[in-house]
Amino acid sequence: MGHLRMGLDRLDLAIIALYLAGITLFGLRFRKGQRTLRDYFLADRNLPWWAIALSIVAAETSTLTIISIPGLAYDTNFAFLQVVFGYLLGRVVISFLLLPHYFRGDLFTAYQLIERRFGQRLRSLTAGLFLITRAAAEGVRVYAVSIVVSIALGTGEVASIAIITALTLIYTLEGGLAAVIWTDVVQTFIYVGGTLVGLVVIVHQVPGGLASLLSTPAIAAKLRLFDFTPSLTYPYTFWAGLIGGTFFITASHGTDQLVVQRLLAARNELQSKVALLASGVVILFQFSLFLLVGVLLFAFYRAPSVQFGRPDRIYPTFIVSHMPHGVSGLLIAAILAAAMSNLSAALNSLSSSSMVDFYLRFKTQIADRERLKLSRGVTFFWALVLFLLAILSLRRAGRVVEVGLQIASIAYGALLGVFLLGVLTQRASQKGAMVGMVCGFATELYLWKGTHVAWTWWVPTGAVVTFSIGYIASLLFPAETS
Repeated sequence: MGHLRMGLDRLDLAIIALYLAGITLFGLRFRKGQRTLRDYFLADRNLPWWAIALSIVAAETSTLTIISIPGLAYDTNFAFLQVVFGYLLGRVVISFLLLPHYFRGDLFTAYQLIERRFGQRLRSLTAGLFLITRAAAEGVRVYAVSIVVSIALGTGEVASIAIITALTLIYTLEGGLAAVIWTDVVQTFIYVGGTLVGLVVIVHQVPGGLASLLSTPAIAAKLRLFDFTPSLTYPYTFWAGLIGGTFFITASHGTDQLVVQRLLAARNELQSKVALLASGVVILFQFSLFLLVGVLLFAFYRAPSVQFGRPDRIYPTFIVSHMPHGVSGLLIAAILAAAMSNLSAALNSLSSSSMVDFYLRFKTQIADRERLKLSRGVTFFWALVLFLLAILSLRRAGRVVEVGLQIASIAYGALLGVFLLGVLTQRASQKGAMVGMVCGFATELYLWKGTHVAWTWWVPTGAVVTFSIGYIASLLFPAETS
């Protein structure tokens, strides 16, 4: 089983400390450019497409992805990749269906589009739903960081959550979206590079190397990708993956301020589309990489995941106990990189939606300096909220990545249904769309709590219910003509 050693040494801790200090200082460099809300929340719409593409990948990748996806492959096989094919298709849908609408006019948030099409009440409802569910899902993700930090540094889980939240808050608060995106670029290189190094180390430690591995029947079965079983309860079948993944990404990248904010920061619509489609290629590579890590870990340990307490702990445990010193420090830093980039994205998007979709609608006459000061205050407030939610998540077990995806899925169907009513129909009215949205959200809550239907089906179901009921209700409550 390779050489076993106890924990991290000074070199590893120095690498982690250097990384945390370096990325925080790097993020702070962007403070100087913040004069208006457009600078703070959209980086003055002056970012290259490739930086936005990597930032989308980083925003989509949390610690959950890096520790839970190998755990998922350890327990099952490559079937999760079927969902990722849906992720690619969803990006194509957004490019043609939603992006052209976002680039008509000077928008800061996804929900301004809803007001333009329907009215203020529905904008408040969609933005409010985004704030609540994004904060809840993000709380679970921040908690996932504490699993890694407590295994690596031996700190308590609450202290681990506090350290990461505080450091991420510093640069997000000061540097706005420019700091978020450029730190994302650095962090993406660190965690993908770190995972590749980890992969090489695992292959070297497995008896007989890669060749003997792939000839083992148990391992070959783990590389199985397609599953055409007709099932509504298993999340990783071909149809659940393709349809569910497409709807999920169309919602998360097309209606969720976390990603829409990045797309709006591009120089023009074409660059925004290129950034979105390019991010899909990186995501496919990245998920394949994480799944392969899980399969190789299974070949290395050949023990049930129960021995580790939970599957999420397998990869961090291997890093700390089997990786050479220096490499393990780099990998822990890489996992923290993903966590910080995801958290900074959440803080900035929650803050921009709170300010633009709520506060500034009622207080329009405020100087730019005051707006910036308020935006930083709101960012600080959301950091506290996420910190508290992460502590509450300590009580929830299970594969954390799935809990995170489930919480996000509950709202996405209703949100996507409303956006589709807005862009695909002329008939839909504000009242009708609100009725549809409430029904769609209720349906998804029922699927979550009252059935065994897999999470991959929740968003398609919620979107279809919202769209169809919203359309029928709009015939009963037609829009008031001015």
